[in-house]
Amino acid sequence: MEIPKAGGKTRPLGIPTVKDRIVQTAVKMVIEPIFEWEFLPMSYGFRPGKGCKDALREVDAYLKQGYTHVVDADIKGYFDSIPHELLRTRIRAHISDGKLLELLDSWLCQDIVKEAERWTPTAGTPQGAVISPLLANLYLHPLDVKMTGSGYKMVRYADDFVILCKSAPQAHKALEEVKAWVEENGLSLHPDKTHAGDCLVDGQGFEFLGYRFEAGRRWVRKKSLQGFKDKIRQKTARTRGDSMSVIVADLTPTIKGWFGYFKHAHRRTFPTLDGFIRRRLQVILCKQDKRPGMGRCREDHTRWPNAYFANLGLFTMTQAYQLASQSR
Repeated sequence: MEIPKAGGKTRPLGIPTVKDRIVQTAVKMVIEPIFEWEFLPMSYGFRPGKGCKDALREVDAYLKQGYTHVVDADIKGYFDSIPHELLRTRIRAHISDGKLLELLDSWLCQDIVKEAERWTPTAGTPQGAVISPLLANLYLHPLDVKMTGSGYKMVRYADDFVILCKSAPQAHKALEEVKAWVEENGLSLHPDKTHAGDCLVDGQGFEFLGYRFEAGRRWVRKKSLQGFKDKIRQKTARTRGDSMSVIVADLTPTIKGWFGYFKHAHRRTFPTLDGFIRRRLQVILCKQDKRPGMGRCREDHTRWPNAYFANLGLFTMTQAYQLASQSR
C-alpha cells in the first residue's frame, strides 16, 4: 500500500496481518521495558507517557532560557534507510534469546511486493509494523547519548530533532558532530532541510512537529496549514447537499482537534482560518440557494454573518484562543 506524501510522492506502508500484529505487540510489551530503561528523557517519539506536546514544551523552555541558536536536522528517509546489520548489533547488545532475535530478524527481512516486483530489504524498518518505532528509537539512542554527553540541549521526536545552543559557533559545531555521526552510522542528512541559525532572526527559524519558530514567535508551518485547509475543503465541497447544521457538526471535531494542537501558534493564525472556513460554508449556501457566489461579497456576509454560524455551533478558533489566553 502506498500513502501520499508532500510533493506528490508516496511512501510504502505495510499492513501486518492480525496474527502478526498480535505477535509484534506481545514482543513489544516484553522488550520495550528493556530499552526504556536506557532511553534518555530528551527522546519523546513513540514512548510511553510522552508525546509531541511534551517535546514542544521542552523546546519552548530552552528558547526562553536563551538557547536560540538551533540546529534543525532532517535525516533523509530515515525509516527506510536504517542499516540492518548495525541495527541487529544494537538489538543483540540488549537481547540474547536466539528465538526472539530470529523473530525480530524475520520482520526486518520480510519481502516487499510492489505490483510485479518482489525483493528482500537490506535496510529500513517495515512501515506500519508495531515494532518499527521502538527499533527506530533504539538505533538513534547512541546519538542521544553522544549529544547529551557533549552538553548539547537536544530534543528528539523519532527522526525529527533539534539541538538548541546559546551561540552560533556552538550550533555549527553541533551540526558537524551530527553530520559525522550520521555518516558513520549509514544514514544521511537532507541537504535542503538541515541547517543551523538564530531563530530570533527573520529567515533563520526552524520547524519542529508542525510549528515554525521564528523571530521570537511560534507559527504554524505552511505544510501544516495547507493540510488543514485541504481537510476543510474535502468536507465543504460546493456541491455538498447536506443541511448546514449537519456540515457544521461534521467540521467541528476536525477544527477542535487541530486547534487543540496548534493553540499556541501566533494569534494572527486563527482569524484568517475562521474566515476561510466561513467563506467555504457561504459558498455552499449560495449553491443551495441556486445563485452565484463565492462567499466573499458583502451580501453573503450580511445574509449569513458570523453569528449565523455561531448559532449552528461552529467552533471559532479566534474566540477559543482568546478564552485560552485569558485563562493562561
